[in-house]
Amino acid sequence: MTFSIRTANLRTLNSLTKYPSIPTYHTLGDKGRLAEPTIAFDGPVVGTEKVDGTNARIVFLPDGTYLLGSREELLYASGDLIGNPALGIVEHLRPVADALREKRLDAGGITVVFGEVYGGNVTAHSKQYTGEKRVGYRVFDVVRLTDYETPLTWSAEQLSGWRESGGQPFVTEDALMAFTREHSLETTPRILEEDGAAMPKDLEGAFAWLRSHAPATRCALDAGAGQHPEGIVVRTRDRRTIAKLRYEDYERTLRAKR
Repeated sequence: MTFSIRTANLRTLNSLTKYPSIPTYHTLGDKGRLAEPTIAFDGPVVGTEKVDGTNARIVFLPDGTYLLGSREELLYASGDLIGNPALGIVEHLRPVADALREKRLDAGGITVVFGEVYGGNVTAHSKQYTGEKRVGYRVFDVVRLTDYETPLTWSAEQLSGWRESGGQPFVTEDALMAFTREHSLETTPRILEEDGAAMPKDLEGAFAWLRSHAPATRCALDAGAGQHPEGIVVRTRDRRTIAKLRYEDYERTLRAKR
């Protein structure tokens, strides 16, 4: 079957290429408070800065076209005269997508580049990255989907379950770094590599670990940035296990315990 964006079910395609939820390292419970147990890591993990912006995706399709989207919805298709201006995603990612499109990243399948658009007026925490309302973009994951025809026939419930249970074929850490180097894309900063099993299991220890490894953002866009980071994302090198540690979650939880 030949793929065509003009005949594709865009609602299904949107669900197929959404970014899944990342669980918190400690279990997130009532009133946003954390509790044990933690996500279990076994072996080496990579810790990257979690950037507080808006989740944005570039979806390269088998017919040579591309789509731009936020986390929840598609905002633009290549060739459109008008795009949804939400959060500046189309404005800032269209030049990136146009440059990548020339290299035909689809390769007979669907390639999704997930990144964070941040700074400007994107979120309430944009001032932590810029004092001059500059906008940045960092890539944090890539999916290469060669078997896309079957998922495109699934129901919304099937797609959601597949996506949230790790069904999307994310590339490994090594492949991600090779991809971004090849295409001159900046990734979310790599902060640490260590044995995941040795990460602190208690709340106070995990918070101290977070503060030790991420005392300030590495994504500041100018000298006027406030510098306070959102947190760290920890993942295995094969991307099978992933979790996030956010300052606000630990601060809220430990404040309530006092």
